[in-house]
Amino acid sequence: MGSLSGKTAIVTGSSRGIGASTALLLAKEGANVVVNYRAKAPRANKVVKAIEEAGGHAVAVQADVTEDEGRNALVDAAIENFGSLDILVLNASGGMESDRGEDYALRLNRDAQVGLLEAAAERMEAGSRVVYVTSHQAHFIDTVPTLDAYEGVARSKRAGEVALRERIPALAERGISFVVVSGDMIEGTITATLLDRVVPGAIDARREEAGKLYSVDEFAAEVAAMVTADVETGHTELVGGAKGFVAE
Repeated sequence: MGSLSGKTAIVTGSSRGIGASTALLLAKEGANVVVNYRAKAPRANKVVKAIEEAGGHAVAVQADVTEDEGRNALVDAAIENFGSLDILVLNASGGMESDRGEDYALRLNRDAQVGLLEAAAERMEAGSRVVYVTSHQAHFIDTVPTLDAYEGVARSKRAGEVALRERIPALAERGISFVVVSGDMIEGTITATLLDRVVPGAIDARREEAGKLYSVDEFAAEVAAMVTADVETGHTELVGGAKGFVAE
């Protein structure tokens, strides 16, 4: 019996990368997991298969979180398949895509996050937790400049965090806690790869300044740990510290 036995989690953007690794870790602790994907069903099904082969329970749900229909589908899947919704990991993000419209970053990183939180909170019981995944580059964007190629995404993610934090009092009334997990550039993620393509050497430069960059699995472990961490609502976990972002 794991620490999350009998609990149900939605992890957005969990067909690959940090989301997939987080989903696997939560399932290992006993959680039923709703694995979310936007377009790549085989990837999501692979995550579900890995969870089930390890003795866990999961379901893959195609849902574009920028749409009401998609957000409702995720929440409905948790209740209909597993009977509850206790954990919401807001991991899906993006905005560097060139084919999704100029306002896509804000729609995904702010509006979709708030919309899903509000849809989920109505079905979550007291004692539930929401975890928002962000980056140091976004969390500190108002005080520390980032790469020009990432600034729009960073500001949209910061806007999402601010909007979500405004819901903390309403969540507290329901007994739902909210925490933020912020990380540096993560080795192997799509965002880091795209940034390094636009600004060659960006990953190496940040690794040298920070001293270490986390891998996908290492960072996912920190995200999963915050699901049950004994911290106050509104807490921000700065994974690996935040060298170069905060005064030492």
